[in-house]
Amino acid sequence: MEYYVGQKAQITKTITGTDVYAFAKMCGDFNSLHMDKITAEHSIFGKRIVHGALVSSFISTVLGMYLPGDGTIYLRQELNFKCPVYFEDTITAKVCIQEIYKNGNAALETYVYNQNGECVIEGTAIVKLP
Repeated sequence: MEYYVGQKAQITKTITGTDVYAFAKMCGDFNSLHMDKITAEHSIFGKRIVHGALVSSFISTVLGMYLPGDGTIYLRQELNFKCPVYFEDTITAKVCIQEIYKNGNAALETYVYNQNGECVIEGTAIVKLP
């Protein structure tokens, strides 16, 4: 596959309570802001939020499966969490090639938006192209 600056890919996913519970079980993060409805309702968020690491993992899905795709090696990721994601939110992870280096690495802009078009995560990634 040929790569070029400005090339883009994205995926969309609705994050369910089942997804959140499976992620918590896998990683061991049972923070009450994610797991306890009553505690979360009394927090600054007003309801349960999805783990930021779960939301950002969909950037990895785009990188590994779509752009650059199979064989991509993640080298670095910078993330800025802008707003919370709630249970049943539909998120879209977007990746855009920003720069391609002579050594076979690439810099990519990475974003995640919710169903309202609000940016919930922004960042940059460095990958080794396949």
